[in-house]
Amino acid sequence: MPAPELRLVLAISLDGRLAPAAGGAAQLGGAGDRRALEEALAWADGALVGGRTIRQHGCTCLIRDADLLEQRQQQGRPPQPSALVVSRQLSWDPDLRLFQQPLQRWLLGPGEPAPAGFDRSLPLQNWPATLAALAAAGLERLLVLGGAELATQLLAQGLVDELQLTLVPQLLGGPHAWVQSDGALEASAWTLLEQRCLGGDELLVRYRRT
Repeated sequence: MPAPELRLVLAISLDGRLAPAAGGAAQLGGAGDRRALEEALAWADGALVGGRTIRQHGCTCLIRDADLLEQRQQQGRPPQPSALVVSRQLSWDPDLRLFQQPLQRWLLGPGEPAPAGFDRSLPLQNWPATLAALAAAGLERLLVLGGAELATQLLAQGLVDELQLTLVPQLLGGPHAWVQSDGALEASAWTLLEQRCLGGDELLVRYRRT
């Protein structure tokens, strides 16, 4: 079974930060970035997101634009890509907005029966095997929405096929870089696929691993 296509989608500051120095939920990106994010979600079958990121935000990203929802309906696909939450923890706050969102929720972690609120669980033994299992389940196009730990793991193993980065015109400082400095990334070359001005001095760049 071929591995699914992975696209990492992030909004980052000019100094490569995901969030302000004080931390907390990232609030980078304007209306143009939101549209680009929803276009990526409309492409995807599922969206990988770290458990810590879910706990900080309380939810995952949804497609809201009517044209993108109509596009998925015409393709015979569910309105939203599945939320694929990566976490070893089985205890979850039932009041998180995630559990009210209209989508399928998968937990990638210990492989125990799915806890309340999740539709399915999948053991996370190693990333190649887990991604192959997702592809076998019909999830062939995946987004990676963060956080930095998850992004770094997948990049370090050479599993990310595309980078979609929105550059936001701010310098934030602090420790919250979009890749971890101790992530043991190997040198790799990337080819530019797209560059697009999103308004508000934001720039989208999309690269594919060479």
